[in-house]
Amino acid sequence: MGLFDWLFGSKEASAKQVEPTEYKGFLIYPEPKPEGGQFRVAGRICKEVDGELKTHVFIRSDILPSDESAKDLMLQKSQLFIDQMGERMF
Repeated sequence: MGLFDWLFGSKEASAKQVEPTEYKGFLIYPEPKPEGGQFRVAGRICKEVDGELKTHVFIRSDILPSDESAKDLMLQKSQLFIDQMGERMF
């Protein structure tokens, strides 16, 4: 897997449908990245602003042993990030 595939997702990874979680008008898409047998906390935070869909790619240094635990932590960290930054993240 190349650097750009890892950062932006390969075509195969983007084909998977991820169910978002709504939080304060934002949609959070947990998309952990496999790395060395573990999973890096990553995903997207999206919101429609003035009729335009804005997206913030969320990648953290945390690496966890399971996909599910990485999704849970991504959701927690995203909610905190939304509370702190709001629409300024875009």
